[in-house]
Amino acid sequence: MPESDARFKAGMPEYLIRHTTFRQMQIFESVVRLRSFTRAAEELFLTQPTVSTQLKKLTDVMDIPLLDQSGRQLKATEAGEELYRAVRQIFDSLSDLDSRIAGLKGMHQGRLRLAVITTAKYFAPEILGDFSRQYPGIDISLKVCNRERIFERIANNEDDIYILGRPPKKEFNLQAYPFAPNPLVVLAARTHPLYTESNISLERLAKEPLISREVGSGIRDTTMRLFSEHGLEANVRMELGSNEAIKHTVVAGLGVAVLSLHTLSLEGANGPVGVLDVVGFPIERKWYLAHTKDKELSLIAKGFLEFAKESGPIISERMRRLREDFAELHRNMRKQTSESV
Repeated sequence: MPESDARFKAGMPEYLIRHTTFRQMQIFESVVRLRSFTRAAEELFLTQPTVSTQLKKLTDVMDIPLLDQSGRQLKATEAGEELYRAVRQIFDSLSDLDSRIAGLKGMHQGRLRLAVITTAKYFAPEILGDFSRQYPGIDISLKVCNRERIFERIANNEDDIYILGRPPKKEFNLQAYPFAPNPLVVLAARTHPLYTESNISLERLAKEPLISREVGSGIRDTTMRLFSEHGLEANVRMELGSNEAIKHTVVAGLGVAVLSLHTLSLEGANGPVGVLDVVGFPIERKWYLAHTKDKELSLIAKGFLEFAKESGPIISERMRRLREDFAELHRNMRKQTSESV
């Protein structure tokens, strides 16, 4: 046996190899990262008893406590932190291996991992559908997350490509490419008193109850910054973490909301939610494709990146038509109002 092979074999952790599994490591990593058995079970599509059982087996093998749970606080012990770092290194190496193998296979077979901010769910599946039809042999994973969870996934190098709704934070060392418009508009029920008005001032809008996204949302931050720049304070009535929940609340007449125009893509201008004509809106934002700068993208990830960039003009045209539909609707309403006077 060559000397180098002998040294390698001597350094193999035989006991761990025989008595632990990648699945146990994956469960442990998820529990530590999410600080929750329940959330880890949901993420991995497992039952909570299965998560607990596998972690107990892993703890028995390591022969030292790995997790410390005091009340509702769950965190890794010192030994758990050491194991977590080792597991992350293993998974990062496997991820790099997966990318290199995918590169050898070309665009015919492999895996693409995409994570998108919540509002991007209104167009990302369509891009993936077109991509999948062109490259049917590629296995695709799509995660839809809020902004906080997206940044957790970036920090843990869990995906190949991300779609974000505003320029990412510099500390994540991301390479970002603006590729499509993401206009923010003011939504209201069609029965709202302001619905038939034109050139509504921001001061007037500030008096209306606002149904807002949760703290930390990019849409919320942009909205609050606009009010602040004009010396105004938004009249926040309710905070919700779902665009669809906000739309339902708006239809119920509980207030107005600022959301991406993309949230109206399915129902269009003839749906139950209308767009108000407010001065300063739409707020023009961009969608960004992003990946970590130090990540070695697979051929598949590079291919999807270029494919998604090419979809930008199509998304832009769709938003232009939708805005024109709402503008035409307002013109007709004003015409009807003037004729009835």
